[in-house]
Amino acid sequence: MSGKTTLITGASRGIGAAAARVFAAAGGNVVLAARTTSDIDAIADEIGPQARAIACDVSRYEDVEHAVTLCQSAFGGLDVLIGNAGVIEPIGHLDALSPEDWGRVIDINLKGVFYGMRAAIPLMKNAGGGTIITTSSGAAVSALEGWSHYCSSKAGAAMLTRCADQENRAAGLRVLGLSPGTVATEMQREIKASGINRVSELDWSDHIPADWPARALLWMCSADADEFLGQDISLRVEDIRRRIGLI
Repeated sequence: MSGKTTLITGASRGIGAAAARVFAAAGGNVVLAARTTSDIDAIADEIGPQARAIACDVSRYEDVEHAVTLCQSAFGGLDVLIGNAGVIEPIGHLDALSPEDWGRVIDINLKGVFYGMRAAIPLMKNAGGGTIITTSSGAAVSALEGWSHYCSSKAGAAMLTRCADQENRAAGLRVLGLSPGTVATEMQREIKASGINRVSELDWSDHIPADWPARALLWMCSADADEFLGQDISLRVEDIRRRIGLI
């Protein structure tokens, strides 16, 4: 990643924070974006001069534009966008959730992915290439009780990945998704507390560490992942884990 710049949304914790550290360790510049800056400021300070932090609510297009502009002003461009910001709360049956709460999940998990693509694609096309990776989920293809907003948003984001690949591959853009499975992050604590559906019944030891998907994201920026363009790569597949070096 030497000389390349990566923008990571949802970078304050979990997969996003781990990805910032992994990409910086690989020699890249990283811009960490999250709604509140206390955590990302600390991570950026830890990484050093090759990192920047910016307050960014991905449900607001102007915030996402500002994050992309920071990539340009601080490091001269944008090579990789990781659309990682996502929420699942409140978990509950769709006939009990408020329209505002249900819509907020769509605004972040689906519209936020679109906003990132919309802001990044023109810049990447002008530069002759780039990589866009969206953090996907098995919920994109499986209906789960209490997760109607999450499943719908992830299914939409997976289709956005396919559309963006179809429209931009010829321009040199690589667009793909990562479905990491269940990861030991704060979201899993929220799921556990809900007591709804089989995922809440999993033991903490069943979840993979956050650095596994972070390392997978780094690998996905290489030509070795080109056969998966326009698709979601699943870390549940043992052959994929071996290929990345996670086993």
